[in-house]
Amino acid sequence: MIQRAWFLIGWMVLIGNLSGCGILTKEFDETKNWSAAKLYQEAAEQLDGGNYEKAAELYEKLEARYPFGRYAMQSQLDIAYAYYKGDEPEAALAAADRFIKLYPQHPLVDYAYYLKGIINYNRSVGFVDRFIPTDASQRDPGSALDAFQDFAELARRFPNSKYTADALLRMRYLRNNLAKHEVNVARYYMKLGAYIAAANRAQQVIERFQRTVAVVDALVILIDAYTQLGEEQLAADTKRVLELNRKAGRLITDEPAPAELNLGRRVWDYLNLDQN
Repeated sequence: MIQRAWFLIGWMVLIGNLSGCGILTKEFDETKNWSAAKLYQEAAEQLDGGNYEKAAELYEKLEARYPFGRYAMQSQLDIAYAYYKGDEPEAALAAADRFIKLYPQHPLVDYAYYLKGIINYNRSVGFVDRFIPTDASQRDPGSALDAFQDFAELARRFPNSKYTADALLRMRYLRNNLAKHEVNVARYYMKLGAYIAAANRAQQVIERFQRTVAVVDALVILIDAYTQLGEEQLAADTKRVLELNRKAGRLITDEPAPAELNLGRRVWDYLNLDQN
C-alpha cells in the first residue's frame, strides 16, 4: 500500500511538472505545417460552409505565416467577407480598407469598395429588424451616410464595374431614407413648437433631396410651420407649389428596398486559386 501511494504521488508530481512546463496544456495546432495553399483551401471551405469564425481564424494564420504571394493577397479580401458574414462589421471594414490601400490596382478592388458599402448599408440592422419590418429612416443616419459615400466612391472610380448598378440603386434608396430622417426631425421640432427650426429643416429636404418621396411631407410641414408662424402668404405659396407638382405628376412615390445580394466568395475565381 505504501509503495502504491508513493507511486501515485510520483505520477502526480510528474504530471504537475509537465503541466507547469506547458507540455500537456499547450494547445495542439493541426495547421502548424500547412502550406499557404492548404490554409487557403481549408479557409475557403469553412467560409463556403458558413463557419465564418473558423474561416477568419485560418485566413489570419495564412496572412501571418505567408504575408506575401497571391494566397495572402486574396485572403485579405476573403477575410473581410468572413468578418462581414460573422457580424463583425468593424473588423470587416478594416480588412476591406487594408486591401484597398495595399492593392489599389487589383482587378477586384471594386469589390472591396462595394463590400464596404454593403457592410455599412446593413450594419445598423439589428436582430429584430431582420424579422420585423421597421422604418429605416428612424435609425441613426451615420451608417447610411457612410454607405452612401462608399457606393458613391465606387461609382466614381469604377463606373463600369458590375457592382455599380446595384450601388446606384442602393444610393437612391439611402437618399430617400436620409430625406425621411430629416422630415422626422422636422416633425419633432413641430411637436416642440420650434416652428422656425421645423421650417428650416423642411426647406433643406426640398433643396437637398429633390425627387424623393420625402419632398411631399416636407412641403406639408413647411405649410404648417408657416401657418403657425403667421406667415400666411408663404404658407399659400408653398401650398400652391405642392398642388402644381401633384397635378404635373412630379412627386416621387416610395420605392422598395433593393434586394439583398448573395455576394458569395466567388470573386477569388479570378486567380484560379482553387485549381492549385
